[in-house]
Amino acid sequence: MRARQTADGLALDAAVEPMLRDCDYGRWAGRSFDEVRAEEPDAIAEWLRDPACAPHGGESILTLIERAAAWLDRESRTPGRILAITHASFIRAAVVHAIEAPPRSFWRIDIAPLSLVRLSGAHGRWSLASIARAEADDRDGDAES
Repeated sequence: MRARQTADGLALDAAVEPMLRDCDYGRWAGRSFDEVRAEEPDAIAEWLRDPACAPHGGESILTLIERAAAWLDRESRTPGRILAITHASFIRAAVVHAIEAPPRSFWRIDIAPLSLVRLSGAHGRWSLASIARAEADDRDGDAES
C-alpha cells in the first residue's frame, strides 16, 4: 500500500509486483521496533544477529535477500531500465545481493524514506551505482561522513 501510494504521488502508472513486497515480519507486523524489543529482547537480538533466523514467524532476512536476488536475476534479462518503488527492507536486500555482501551486512545499510537507489547490471552481474537521500531527509541533523 505504501509503495502504491508513493507511485500514485509521483503520477506513475505502476503495476504491483508481489516479489517487491516488504519483508514479512510475522507476528511483529504493524508494531514498532522499540515495542517488540521491550517485549522480546532476546528474539530481537537473535534476529539482528542471525540472518537465517525468523523468531517472529515471518520471513528471515536471508529469505528476503534470496527473494530480492531472484527478482534482480529475472529483471537482468529485461532490456532497458526499470523503476521499482518498494520498501527499505527490500532495497537493503537487493543492495546486499548486488554487491555480494554477507547477509549480516543487511543491517549496515541505511535507506531513508524516498531514497533513490540505483543498481546497474548486465548478464546477471549487479553493481551499486548510487544511493541518494531525499533532500527533505537531509535536514534531520544527522552527521554525514
